[in-house]
Amino acid sequence: MDLLARREHSFHELLEKLTEKYPDFSPAELLRPVLEQLRAENLQSDSRFLEAFVRYRSTRGVGPLKIASELYPRKLDAGLIEQALYDSGIDWRELCWQALQKKLGSRGAPSLLDQQEKLRCQRFLQQRGFSHDQIAQVLKNGRGCASIDRD
Repeated sequence: MDLLARREHSFHELLEKLTEKYPDFSPAELLRPVLEQLRAENLQSDSRFLEAFVRYRSTRGVGPLKIASELYPRKLDAGLIEQALYDSGIDWRELCWQALQKKLGSRGAPSLLDQQEKLRCQRFLQQRGFSHDQIAQVLKNGRGCASIDRD
């Protein structure tokens, strides 16, 4: 309960932390049933964990591809990850635009950049976890581009 009081945790994350902290307890016999009970009482929820994680990372300017790559090793359901990313109400194109504007600073609009600078910006945004379509539309059209689906 102390771990859950501080922040949301995924089921497997809690299981790993408790197994490390209490090596004498059997994960299958003691820890898993307790965690299942917490899940049944809705005190632990992978959906809430995903929602909080996506919200936190997106406020740091991280794109959906990088967030997903950070979540997959945590043994979460891929469908839940996709749902958390794309049903969160986050405008990923706008977030991509903001990350680019922060990177460029006062250097101007993306359409005024030379080809080499556009490639640098593209690599920067790819490392931030934005899709090729999001990057291409932001570099080409800036903020006023059409909305992007789950690409």
